[in-house]
Amino acid sequence: MTHATSRSFGDTDSVATPEDEAFMRQAIALSREGLYVPNPNPRVACLIVRDGHVLASGVTQAVGGPHAEVMALRQAAERGVQVNGATVYVTLEPCSHFGRTPPCVDALIAAKPARVVVALFDPNPLVSGQGLARLRAAGIAVTGPVCAAEALEINPGFVARMTRKTPWVWLKSAASLDGRIALENGQSQWITGAVARADGHHWRARSCVVLTGLRTLLADDPQLNVRAVQTPRQPIRAVIDTRFEIPETARIFDGGKVWVFTSVANPEKAQRLADRQVQVVTVPAVNGRVDLQAVMQWMGANQINEVHVEAGGALHGALLQAGLVDELLVYVSSKILGAGRPLFDLAAFDSLSQPAAFRFLSCQLLGDDMQLRLRRPDSWQPLLDAVLGPAATRA
Repeated sequence: MTHATSRSFGDTDSVATPEDEAFMRQAIALSREGLYVPNPNPRVACLIVRDGHVLASGVTQAVGGPHAEVMALRQAAERGVQVNGATVYVTLEPCSHFGRTPPCVDALIAAKPARVVVALFDPNPLVSGQGLARLRAAGIAVTGPVCAAEALEINPGFVARMTRKTPWVWLKSAASLDGRIALENGQSQWITGAVARADGHHWRARSCVVLTGLRTLLADDPQLNVRAVQTPRQPIRAVIDTRFEIPETARIFDGGKVWVFTSVANPEKAQRLADRQVQVVTVPAVNGRVDLQAVMQWMGANQINEVHVEAGGALHGALLQAGLVDELLVYVSSKILGAGRPLFDLAAFDSLSQPAAFRFLSCQLLGDDMQLRLRRPDSWQPLLDAVLGPAATRA
């Protein structure tokens, strides 16, 4: 879903040109190189351009490290090129506050570019237009939003956390052609082939949390870590376990940070697991199950941007019924399994108007399997509205 902007961030800003869009798309492509790296910070890229040539570039580093603008300015200094009078393209409004690093807007103002072109307004309350205002006050022209919908694809989780206080959630599953994720006896390895499984690990790697349910853990004893792609950072692994029945011998505890969400207190077990990097989070129960909305709110408060769900039909259905699934990522095999376990365990609907509406984003062949991506428009549109900025309107 893309939207043109008929007005810029501010009345005095310059209008984007086709060249601006071309360089911004180049910056967005560069930001994809940081998909696995900067969480919980947004994935940002910066280009410094003069006379149609890229002088320097940078991407945001691991949390606590330099942001994209600083990386690009450092590269420019290393190359001995002048930024004064150049155009800077950045995929998110430069930060204007002291966090783990100094404000990027200060570094840009000191470098004195003629213009800064921005893809997204930053909805972070600590920024929220202040970076743009400081650039303008320093006499630097601002252009934006440029290619906002394309840039948002890189950071839906950060924007979701800043606007609705909960992470962006996608549900990943491998299913047969007739919608089964396992045989009746629970066997599910493997419904899809190696190419599809490796692609699933890419989605694990870009997430902050990989979430599953107790039933899946008991049936498959999965590790839920990233193995098929190279990543400098493993996501946190999390389990929904209402009665705190998870076995302490589960492979998920073999190393790395784990969260267990439960509604039953067992301080002794929790302490034993704490010695193995496991945090037990007690949340209320609703209708005898962990309150999934409370889980997502807790994750948002703990700086989680994106949640990758790999579970069974029961948790899939519960998340869907709670309205917590923003995207579906389904790998469909050509196998037909017949009787088996469904992708979603849902109560019967009385009307075709009742189910949540998802729209297809893409489909692609991966080996012998098909990857389908679907998204809820009512999840996406508020995020897009937020990053277009308060002065933006859509044609």
